[in-house]
Amino acid sequence: AFYHRGMHIVAAMLLAQTTQLLGYGWAGLFRKYLVDSPYMWWPANLVQVSLFRTLHEKDKRSKGGLTRLQFFLITILTSFAYYTIPGYLFPSIGCLSILCWIWKKSITMQQLGSGLHGLGIGALSFDWNTVVSFLGSPLSTPCSAILNTMAGFFLFAYIIIPATYFSNSYEARRFPFISPKTFDHSGQTYNISRVLDAKTFTFDEHSYNSYSKLYLSVFFAFNYGLSFATLAATVSHVALFHGKSIWRLWSKAKETLHDEFADVHSRLMKKNYAQVPQWWFHILLAVTFGLALVACEGFGGELQLPWWGLIMACAIAAFFTLPIGIITATTNQQPGLNVITELIIGYIYPGRPLANVSFKTYGYISMSQALYLLGDFKLGHYMKIPPRSMFIVQLVGTIVASQVHFATTWWLLSTVKSICDTDNLPPGSPWTCPGDDVFYNASIIWGVIGPGKMFTKQGVYSGLNWFFLAGALAPVPVWLLSRKFPERKWIRLINMPVLLGATGMMPPARSINYLTWGAVGLFFNYYVYTRYKGWWAKYNYILSAGLDAGIAFMGLLLYFSLQTKDIFGVEWWGLSQDDYCPLARCPTAPGIEAKGCPALQ
Repeated sequence: AFYHRGMHIVAAMLLAQTTQLLGYGWAGLFRKYLVDSPYMWWPANLVQVSLFRTLHEKDKRSKGGLTRLQFFLITILTSFAYYTIPGYLFPSIGCLSILCWIWKKSITMQQLGSGLHGLGIGALSFDWNTVVSFLGSPLSTPCSAILNTMAGFFLFAYIIIPATYFSNSYEARRFPFISPKTFDHSGQTYNISRVLDAKTFTFDEHSYNSYSKLYLSVFFAFNYGLSFATLAATVSHVALFHGKSIWRLWSKAKETLHDEFADVHSRLMKKNYAQVPQWWFHILLAVTFGLALVACEGFGGELQLPWWGLIMACAIAAFFTLPIGIITATTNQQPGLNVITELIIGYIYPGRPLANVSFKTYGYISMSQALYLLGDFKLGHYMKIPPRSMFIVQLVGTIVASQVHFATTWWLLSTVKSICDTDNLPPGSPWTCPGDDVFYNASIIWGVIGPGKMFTKQGVYSGLNWFFLAGALAPVPVWLLSRKFPERKWIRLINMPVLLGATGMMPPARSINYLTWGAVGLFFNYYVYTRYKGWWAKYNYILSAGLDAGIAFMGLLLYFSLQTKDIFGVEWWGLSQDDYCPLARCPTAPGIEAKGCPALQ
């Protein structure tokens, strides 16, 4: 859709299938620590546990109160009915940027006030989908993780970025305040066709030297720096806070679980169910890896990724599964491997965008899939589901789901005119593909131009490499303070990987997503939890499940009954999915021209 190139359907299908299954192959290595350990509690699973208990257990109704099932049904029906407003009649309610209504001609105020393209100061949302769409349900996220995330968001978005932008560091004012796009020196969208050889689909250095270096919005650039810091902080944090327990556990790998790790769930599971044999995982890994090799080396090398690149991607993913798994299992936040994989292959094998994309997909998605499987094993741990049954169901479900997803994507790319092309799509179109747009621009940065021309002295952003060192050192003061003052338990709750990686989803996530997520999460997991603990314990997770389910059912109903037939609501300003802050996307440097923006002198 973005590079306007065809691809063999079998190669595409194998890519989709193998990236979903590779991580399952090495997930078995980490069950002992990430599943059996009671310290790895996987907060997101508590919503599903509460839902299953609500549906299958009898609950006595208290006088004047509701059973959990009654509460769930009321919530899902309310959410189902309400979603007709943000999902069909009034989509703009997803982000109401009040400052933009007041200062209609001020670029600065719209940059500060836009919830979609700026900092979101004063912006409001009345759409649960906005709250959960990128960061997951705040009701299932521990309060400490919410505080770490919001502290990182405010530090980055409200202090570092404005200071950098308005001081014009990295010529920031030539470009929009927040944008996932790539730009040339004149502030225009980078014309990638000018630096790509049309025949070989590889980087043309001569054309690049005669055109322009590649520039990013300051928010996008610094977010890459924070990604460097987050990954380094993850390794450092896990080594400092969990290193001893990991070593003790792995030193007893062939023994029964140590008492420290054998909680009631582990004892019941070991007593009643046979574990999944390790060779099941080995066979799955071997078969999937073989198919991945066919996808990479076959079909005329369409993916541009050689066999050694696939091995390296898998090694990186397997190495980081444990440290990132610990962060995910304790905070409900998952640092990504997307940037480090792009960085590594971009240095080693530059100028090949599809090789970069393929390497990132195998390195990042396979790790994520390993963690999804481990998280589901933990759900089975809580619900006493036989591990072998869980493994088989997950395997079959993943194969079927990935094929359905692939077929749907192929069909959409073949039938929807101008899909993902924001310049040619009509206003308010649902086919803008914001996540895929970020993915595409990342392939330009890391795959076409490459980190050697972006993050070294040849490029603009060499200073961002210091974020690796800063991230590695960041957990050290917290660790030292936690050892000096062990009685102050709150110190250990300062999680630098979560804090530094807070804005890792931006873009495509927007400020309004973070602000509403944090506000809702703190209200329920701090205020309601401390004031009405009984209500929170009984209904909090059920509320999250009901809100999600209501939106899902109404979303399907609206799509298949109305939107597929091009039946939309009455034309009015609230039907747009924009927040009416057009100037928030404007550059502020004199002499830079941008469509729809005033000329500054």
